[in-house]
Amino acid sequence: MLPRSFLSFAGFVAIIAGTFCPLLRPLHLFNWNIYDLNKPYGIIVLVIAIAGLIALIAKANGIVKATAWTSFVLMVLLLIAAIMKVNTAFSFIPFKGISASLSRLIKFKWGWWVLFLGAIAAIVGSKGRDKNVQYQKL
Repeated sequence: MLPRSFLSFAGFVAIIAGTFCPLLRPLHLFNWNIYDLNKPYGIIVLVIAIAGLIALIAKANGIVKATAWTSFVLMVLLLIAAIMKVNTAFSFIPFKGISASLSRLIKFKWGWWVLFLGAIAAIVGSKGRDKNVQYQKL
């Protein structure tokens, strides 16, 4: 396996592992992973990462690039959605000071690093895979 292919492989495996890592910790009580935030979205991220692994094994370079970029876009959209959810989680409370202090009790966890580093590693590993070089035996 080429080093770039190994980097893509590690990236897709990190995305799969990152879906089970804690992403948010509301009110310091428990941790939420991607499936607790939005289960269908988490399943889509998981399926895209598995499709990337299958394409990597099948040496389908175009599909590897597409799944790497799609996973990165999905991570960015998930982060934007999580930030919006945290900022509006207590908007039903009429007192802005109380709702802001309760919103500050929702903390972002280390699982975001795993997801984003996995997506970036998959993208970096998929670069330069356009040409299918054939080696000759001497």
